[in-house]
Amino acid sequence: MALKIIEQFDSSFSLEPDAKAALFTFLTAEPFLQEVAQTAGCSSIEFTQLLFQPIPYTTATPKGMPAEFEPFHTSTDHIIINVPPNFMFKAKIFKPSRLCAIYRKVS
Repeated sequence: MALKIIEQFDSSFSLEPDAKAALFTFLTAEPFLQEVAQTAGCSSIEFTQLLFQPIPYTTATPKGMPAEFEPFHTSTDHIIINVPPNFMFKAKIFKPSRLCAIYRKVS
């Protein structure tokens, strides 16, 4: 089985305002923030309100994310998480099927 190399992938998406508001509510809930902070090994984090759709690895995007988000991948001040599927479902977001959220470590 050969691997297929993808040269271009459209990672653009838009969310309905109500769905986005619901998702942001889940992503900023205090228990969830505490869980992510604990996993990240810091005392506090804040949601940057930046979301992106994971993309296939390409020669232009070797980290599996749009190039404009790659600096967050190497930043020690930020953490990138996969948005939990149950949050996507509760917010009624089905397209795209996966999202990643970026958080900033506060302390």
